[in-house]
Parts: sequence; C-alpha cells; structure tokens
Amino acid sequence: MKEFIKGFKEFAMRGNFIDLAVGVVIGAAFGKVVSSLVSDIIMPPIGVLLGGIDFSDFFITLNGKHAATLAEAKAAGIPVLAYGSFLNAIVQFLIIAFAIYVVIKQVNRLFPKPAPAPESRKCPFCKQDIADDATRCPHCTSVLDEAATK
Repeated sequence: MKEFIKGFKEFAMRGNFIDLAVGVVIGAAFGKVVSSLVSDIIMPPIGVLLGGIDFSDFFITLNGKHAATLAEAKAAGIPVLAYGSFLNAIVQFLIIAFAIYVVIKQVNRLFPKPAPAPESRKCPFCKQDIADDATRCPHCTSVLDEAATK
C-alpha cells in the first residue's frame, strides 16, 4: 500500500499532470466566459435583427401541450426539444473552436520548425538504406566503395 501511495504521489506531482489540471480549470472558466458572450452579447442582437426573437426560448413540445416559454414548459414538466439552446451551444462551440485555433496557430509560430532529417545513405546496387559507416550492404552484401556511395 505504501508503494502504491508513493507511485500515485510521483504521478500526481509530475509536470504533465499539473499542466493538465491547470488547463482543465482555465478551460472551464473560458467556457463560462464564452457561454456568457454567446447568450448575453451575440444572440440578443441576432434575435433583434430577426424580429425580437430569443433563441433560448425556441422549443417543441413532445406531448402536444402548449407552453409560452421554455421555463414554463419545464416547470409544468412538459417534455420538450429545446433546439434554441442547441443553437446557442453550436455558436459557443464555434467560438471556442476558433479561439483554440488562433491560440494553437500562435503557439506554433513561437516554436521553430524541426530541422529536416538528414538524407539516409543508399546502397548504389540495391538502393536500400544503409548505415553511414557500413562497408558492406546488409541487404545485397555488396562491398561498398566509399566514393560510390556518396
């Protein structure tokens, strides 16, 4: 049991685990900010442009009963398809996806591109890859002349 706790402590204190925890917390906070942006800033003007429509109140009742608002339908226990909330969620997803794309694009610019791998040495007879210091080809067993393989 002592070894298990020691192993877990080492795992929990590794950098990747802490980085992941910080990322989850920041992601949750970012999600709340984007949710507020969509529901409080973006969707109301779109609703006004479309004639004063509130997307969060778009729903279809499934049992034929009528309700004026989504809150009223939920309070009455009427089963609904709340497609307005789904539209808001789609807009939120698109904003988050765009933000992540921009951040990743900028992070990739900060790190240099890896150097291309050096071209491998080829056997002049069978054209297979060989070690740089080989004197015989391991594939066709030809004797390699130093000048011929450069």
